[in-house]
Amino acid sequence: MPQLITTSVVRGSHQGESHGGVYLIDIEGNEILKPVDWNTLDIDWSGRGWDRGLRGIAFHNGKIIIAASDMLLFFDQQFNIVDSFSNKYLKHCHELSIHGDHLFATSTGYDSILGFNLTTKEFDWGLTIVSRGTLFGCKRFDPRADDGPLLLNKMHINNVFCDQGGMYISGRRTKALLRFDGEKVSVMTTLPLGVHNARPYRGGVLFNDTEADSVRFEDPNVRRAWRIPKFAEHKLTHTDIDDTKIARQGFARGLCIIDEGHFAVGSSPSTVSIYNMEKQRPNQVANLSLDIRNAIHGLSLWPYPWPDQSS
Repeated sequence: MPQLITTSVVRGSHQGESHGGVYLIDIEGNEILKPVDWNTLDIDWSGRGWDRGLRGIAFHNGKIIIAASDMLLFFDQQFNIVDSFSNKYLKHCHELSIHGDHLFATSTGYDSILGFNLTTKEFDWGLTIVSRGTLFGCKRFDPRADDGPLLLNKMHINNVFCDQGGMYISGRRTKALLRFDGEKVSVMTTLPLGVHNARPYRGGVLFNDTEADSVRFEDPNVRRAWRIPKFAEHKLTHTDIDDTKIARQGFARGLCIIDEGHFAVGSSPSTVSIYNMEKQRPNQVANLSLDIRNAIHGLSLWPYPWPDQSS
């Protein structure tokens, strides 16, 4: 079974004692490590939106790249921060995807995708998504210039996924999985409101139907849904802290493909579940916290050697 890396964030209006961090999960070895606790990082996390902490995850040249709200953090395999990069058009970043020599990051606040050149180490590419009703378009911009998009967060773009077929973009309010082919944006398929992590899979689309507390797969012939695990209410902690009421259990976010028949899903309170396409219930469930405010954000297969804890 796979080894996974995940980030968790705090949802809600008040910061509490625990802000989550980065976790490594060895499903087969039944081991969970927490190599990063962002309470101890020398970074000001205040004022960074309702989701505080670390988000999307990517890997490049032996490094771990993790997004914060408005910066990219580069870690070595011992989880020391070795570099960081920000841009004035990167705001409320969610997910990351690498294609070629670029890392692409969602800039949710600007309804945009930013491209970070992994060779030159600068943000040198930008794409704003525009919409009018069910019609979508796009506009290129240079994130190094001053004539970029406005901070509108109209569509809450929260996911980007790249492969040879194009760049796939979606958000809580796009109601569609969009495909950018290098010139124009088109609708690949419609989606419900409030989704996260939509991406092509097995000839269809796999996504977290966050508003329905489920993960779903759809293709022209098949529609499947899997419920997100929930815990008895009396086991949850900090249920009286969030006066915005946005922190709730079952909030599905974070998704990674394990193989053609299995995938992993994140949810709140911070939990990672592995599903089989042919079964209704998850094969394995790893709970990291029962704090209702702590929610999984980024989720990926761990590609490097498991850290040695003996030293």
